[in-house]
Amino acid sequence: MSIRPIKRIIESKPTLEGAGVKLRRGFGFGETSDYDPFLLFDDFRNEKPEDYIRGFPWHPHRGIETITYVLAGSVEHGDSLGNKGKMTAGDVQWMTAGSGIMHQEMPQGDAGGRMHGFQLWANLPSSLKMTRPRYQDVKSEEISEVTDDDGTRVRVVVGEFWGKRGPVEGVAADPIYLDVWVPPNVRKTLPVETERHAFAYVFEGSGNFRAASEPRGVLTERTDTNTTLREMTGNRSLILFDSGDEVTVQAGEQGIRFLLVSGKPLREPVAWHGPIVMNTQAEIQQAISDLRNGTFIKENSRVQ
Repeated sequence: MSIRPIKRIIESKPTLEGAGVKLRRGFGFGETSDYDPFLLFDDFRNEKPEDYIRGFPWHPHRGIETITYVLAGSVEHGDSLGNKGKMTAGDVQWMTAGSGIMHQEMPQGDAGGRMHGFQLWANLPSSLKMTRPRYQDVKSEEISEVTDDDGTRVRVVVGEFWGKRGPVEGVAADPIYLDVWVPPNVRKTLPVETERHAFAYVFEGSGNFRAASEPRGVLTERTDTNTTLREMTGNRSLILFDSGDEVTVQAGEQGIRFLLVSGKPLREPVAWHGPIVMNTQAEIQQAISDLRNGTFIKENSRVQ
């Protein structure tokens, strides 16, 4: 068994998206080979309605899958195929954009005005880029949770972990998406298959993901890199792991809660155009042409 060393620590960066939503981005719209099959990760957390209420009006997607996990507040969604719904705290939506979809996501705060959730984009392999779009809407109570003897709790959002299986099925990237809580001062080791790329994103408390034998020269992308911060990784930090088959974390005095996400890399070329991700520039140009001439939504994808 080998503990995964840290490849990079990234402080998520303030970003504007949609109609002016203030959020934090861990990675995306750049070189994402280290995260393959994942393309983008956003933390949309805010306590000021004016910073998120304008939401994400109608926009296209093609060639990817989007995973939305809501922790506070709610998100109403609708699309060009006639689907509509509302996600509330603890719910998950997995959208396969496939051949093309137009949709919108409009957040609402809870009674205290808080809005919190995450969105992850997963790439589709070339063979499924033009597959039929679909949704998987999962309510909080459908998500399995397991508690270990030391008090560590894991919600299995997608994939299989500790004998529990998440409710989302048939996802091309074959990801494992976990919401992990480790109690104060507990040291925990979690399995991650060697062939997967993996990252963690801390959103409560703090902890140390560095193995005891790991050298201290880890590349850290943050505005403040004093020794304490390098030892204890805290809120809004994304940890990219190198190869190995285990991840270890030493929780701090307040405990630590983080997402642990892993997936099998596709190793295919990536061509970007905003929310459209294909393999070649020619495919991107075809998508743009489809948007202009009204053929972006394919006939075999329409609601009957």
